[in-house]
Amino acid sequence: MKITTYPGKSFPLGATWDGNGVNFTLYSENATGVDLCLFNTSDDEVESSRIQITEFSDLIWHIYIPGLKPGQLYGYRVHGPYEPENGHRFNPNKLLIDPYAKAIAGTINWDDSLFGYELGNKDDDLSFSETDNAAFIPKSVVIDHNFDWENDKSPNVAYYNSIIYEAHVKGFTKLHPEIPEEIRGTYAAIGHPVTIAYLKDLGITAIELMPVHHFLSDRHLIEEGLTNYWGYNTIGFFAPDARYASGGVLGEQVIEFKTMIKELHKAGIEVILDVVYNHTGEGNQMGPTLSFKGIDNVSYYRLVDDDKRYYMDYTGTGNTLNANLPNVLRLMMDSLRYWIIDMHVDGFRFDLAATLARELHEVNRLSAFFDIIHQDPTISQVKLIAEPWDLGEGGYQVGKFPSGWAEWNGKYRDSIRDYWSGTESTLAEFADRITGSSDLYKSYRRPTASINFITAHDGFTLNDLVSYNEKHNEANGEDNNDGESHNRSWNCGAEGPTEDKAINELRCKQKRNFLTTLFLSQGVPMLVAGDEMSRTQQGNNNSYCQDNEISWINWETMDKNLQAFTRKLISLRKEHAAFSRKNWFKGEAVKGDGIADIAWFLPDGSEMTDDNWTHDFAKSVAVFLNGLGLHSVNAEGDEVVDDSFYIIFNAHDEALNYKLPKTAYAKNWELLINTCKEQFDEAPPKYKAEDTIQVEGRSVVLLQHQLIHNGGTKHQ
Repeated sequence: MKITTYPGKSFPLGATWDGNGVNFTLYSENATGVDLCLFNTSDDEVESSRIQITEFSDLIWHIYIPGLKPGQLYGYRVHGPYEPENGHRFNPNKLLIDPYAKAIAGTINWDDSLFGYELGNKDDDLSFSETDNAAFIPKSVVIDHNFDWENDKSPNVAYYNSIIYEAHVKGFTKLHPEIPEEIRGTYAAIGHPVTIAYLKDLGITAIELMPVHHFLSDRHLIEEGLTNYWGYNTIGFFAPDARYASGGVLGEQVIEFKTMIKELHKAGIEVILDVVYNHTGEGNQMGPTLSFKGIDNVSYYRLVDDDKRYYMDYTGTGNTLNANLPNVLRLMMDSLRYWIIDMHVDGFRFDLAATLARELHEVNRLSAFFDIIHQDPTISQVKLIAEPWDLGEGGYQVGKFPSGWAEWNGKYRDSIRDYWSGTESTLAEFADRITGSSDLYKSYRRPTASINFITAHDGFTLNDLVSYNEKHNEANGEDNNDGESHNRSWNCGAEGPTEDKAINELRCKQKRNFLTTLFLSQGVPMLVAGDEMSRTQQGNNNSYCQDNEISWINWETMDKNLQAFTRKLISLRKEHAAFSRKNWFKGEAVKGDGIADIAWFLPDGSEMTDDNWTHDFAKSVAVFLNGLGLHSVNAEGDEVVDDSFYIIFNAHDEALNYKLPKTAYAKNWELLINTCKEQFDEAPPKYKAEDTIQVEGRSVVLLQHQLIHNGGTKHQ
């Protein structure tokens, strides 16, 4: 059948349906020719049509074909030199995924034909493969961009009011008994009323989804019966991964994703995507040719200067996208804008973000990537969160990202773990971390630059953090050599599950200590899905390849007491501005009462001196948070002056007697939290100024002093 074609336009990139036909565009600076291949079904081995694209302008190949509709499957074959030593790996025998594909139909079916060279050849990647791969690679899909958003708007929650919940689309819902079985583990399940009700009840304001950009599972994992469960191996920066779709892969996954967003937004919950722009799933010179490598290798990747056969690898995955090149920057910015404008997401967490800051081999805070984001009127207005490190030299960049960015604060995680493990001489840093890490961010940012976390997806769960001394990653097939080797915590006296009641009580208390510290700290708290219900991975601290019960949340074994404790903590934080300040503590008197906005105390009731920070009581400290001058909104919607609080942290094994501050700070105190108890008291104990309170070993106590509430009634 003869197909009518027109030159089309060089913009926008990708496949764009206009109601009458489809405009196809592909960037390739060094190609000598490009063929557009159309397919009838996703498993076709031979294209129904192969059309030579003759129009080339602005380094973009383009063509318009009338009559094509959404659901059309396609791919590209790109001609050019095969000169690995010069960085060129063109091979028209390889069907390629469109870098701008908005949907991808299915997943990679691993086969030798997916490699641009002949496997087993003595010259390895210098050889040239003439085998066609069309039967084994998923096809790109033309989609219909139209969707009824019903006036959807972002909840636009301020950082200081945010509670972030890191979750995996599949793992969070796969075993949920109240979600219809046919949609468990999908976008539809995340947007289901049961899921939303749980998040709302817990107090979550933003769900941070682990990678949903279309990714691939490495061949060696598949051959070992494993998979790339986490998804940090992107091959499609515009396409929601088809594995999380319940209703089809010919564009239905896009509709399902948008519906999920719309339902979460209706509930006031933001969606943050964990995105991986630092590398792709094509690996190094020995990796497959799936998209970028065959479209224009030198125009996408960082290659070794004096031998372009090889790839610079700052990510530990084999390659690094070259964010210094204009076309790569455009791809990243176009992708971000697409997810904001077309898909309505509310922010991004950038995996190994230090890689994106690298100009040549140095990490530069003012790299082109950050300059462009800063001036972009769309991207600059959403939540931007950096994982501020990579694997290259000088890659640990905590505290060094530009204004407008928040960061996963690895120093917060390490300090809090060290403190509760009983490590000596960490008190001064502990104080810095729970007050927003001013030593890292104060020069030009606010406390909300710090994303505080105790655990993340890559490491022990909270339950396992206090239950195992050693990692147990045997199921990963690497002889337990993978994953972080050091557990910066205290395992409470045994390795793994135990019937010992005393040890289990210690573990439960330690979990409450971590959660209480997290939610009472200045900054933005991030909770990993399942930590609030004692989820275990059986000691596996690197479950990246475990798409099974090791990683999935078991809702039937939920620790309901810890879940209720966490819910109360979150509610307390949200009710009181003292725990989520917009600005830094000054250590100066607050206008109105002459008492400082923050003060630190010893057990005898006296204020800390400089010497105390490094010598005395290095495992215990109390902090006074002055609520005067802060305002919050109560349950009735009335603005009220906030309360003052007194928090006592005791990481000693033994109990300590703490004398409360003198009357100038408060006449009366009410005990709200004692982490020795798994429930909050319905009738909280009351204390007077300078009373003595016993704080048990390894525990936190929180006391509240009510200042002014409804109608101006004053409680002294």
